[in-house]
Amino acid sequence: MNIPISGARMAPLALALLMAGLGTVAEASSHREAPFITRHPKVDAADFYMFRSYESGRSGFVTLIANYLPLQDAYGGPNYFALDPDALYEIHIDNNGDAVEDLTYQFRFKQTLEDLKVSVGGMMISVPLLNIGSITAGNNSALNVKETFTVTQVKGPRRGKGMRQTLTKAGSSQSVFEKPVDNIGTKSLPDYATYANQHIHSISIPGCATQGRVFVGQRKDSFAVNLGETFDLVNITAPATEFDAGAEDKGLDTLQDKNVTTLALELPISCVTNGSETVIGAWTSASLRQGRLLNPAPGSNISTASKEGGAWTQVSRLGMPLVNEVVIGLKDKDRFNASQPKKDGQFASYVTNPTLPALLEILFGGAGVQAPTNFPRNDLVTAFLTGVPGLNQPATVTPAEMLRLNTTTTAVVAANQNRLGVIGGDSAGFPNGRRPGDDVVDIALRVVMGKLCTLNLGCAPADAPSGGIHFTDGALQTSSQFNEQFPYLKTPLPGASH
Repeated sequence: MNIPISGARMAPLALALLMAGLGTVAEASSHREAPFITRHPKVDAADFYMFRSYESGRSGFVTLIANYLPLQDAYGGPNYFALDPDALYEIHIDNNGDAVEDLTYQFRFKQTLEDLKVSVGGMMISVPLLNIGSITAGNNSALNVKETFTVTQVKGPRRGKGMRQTLTKAGSSQSVFEKPVDNIGTKSLPDYATYANQHIHSISIPGCATQGRVFVGQRKDSFAVNLGETFDLVNITAPATEFDAGAEDKGLDTLQDKNVTTLALELPISCVTNGSETVIGAWTSASLRQGRLLNPAPGSNISTASKEGGAWTQVSRLGMPLVNEVVIGLKDKDRFNASQPKKDGQFASYVTNPTLPALLEILFGGAGVQAPTNFPRNDLVTAFLTGVPGLNQPATVTPAEMLRLNTTTTAVVAANQNRLGVIGGDSAGFPNGRRPGDDVVDIALRVVMGKLCTLNLGCAPADAPSGGIHFTDGALQTSSQFNEQFPYLKTPLPGASH
């Protein structure tokens, strides 16, 4: 792959800034980002996080969180938001820098209909609802559909010759894990937090002497972004602190009333790294079967409406935030979702000549905003595809897009995290992995418009007349919005609270 990487010789801070800017302005990390995925919301990857665990006593672990099925309304009954039993959800780890997965964790889901009935006029009749009574940590007998999942570890290629082994509950051979039902409301689930926490499972990992943890379930959407105004041609009254000192925290988070479904893994660092290489790269993907046959006369069950078959076909992919959302051209968004990191050279022109700065100049040119002029942006290509030298670049690297984390970076407790990550002086934050509290929108907005050039790092101030502006979307993201324990994301909003 002929990708220019001469920028790798730049100072680590310069490349950190560049990598942060590759996301460019964001409408959402990856919510409904491509035409085809809008037809399949259950396999739409929304956000992906990877960071050294900062829960007390867990510094020897790395946490990976893949969010799916975005924009969930808490009141979305009667069926709510089960994951797709005909889909394959995956978290991939590259631990030698060759842009090919070395470890993959595959999640498969199953729904079991209990077919609860009530007596009506002397007949037992099946109920139309997901539950018929209160559900607690100790009793879910009133739940009509129960969702479970399995996790398979694949060492080597995820398709074909990789070594496949099943994760089990710690201390047992049980490989089926329970998933909590969505937060229907406080009458159905009077103590949802306690109920959900019992679904945090300690796990035995094949080939690993140390146990990890897994959780799959509904959470409060972890991303903060001003969706409506940003998509409306960045229709933000004061998109920078220079225009309004309080612009960063205008309460404009469109997702503040939305939930999402989380797949979270906490894995021992020693079991995911490779020898002396301390940097790992990761991404998440979802696949569907190539063929679908619709049943014109479904049976009396919840899994007979269609028959799926054929090879797995990837339809969703997410590593670095915002990439397919606002970097990849509309014509290639479905192609990106189906692609693998090792083939990312085909998308290089979207980074060497990014469109978003030009659009921002068009939209705000009247206020003096000007896009950077240092083309081609080969420095951005370097940061985007290789990681940052001295921060999170592997010793040997094949250019490819993914989140990269140096697992030796000391984790920072929530109270001390800087929401701007590396450009805010916090090397444990984005783009060295990504924590839930990292405000990737504001980071990206500021860097894409040329903050690097204002520091004479790889380009000159004259190349970025607007590089010093503190751009923001008005939706503040901080670590205080999250828990300090696995799985870190907050309890989902209830469908009813009275």
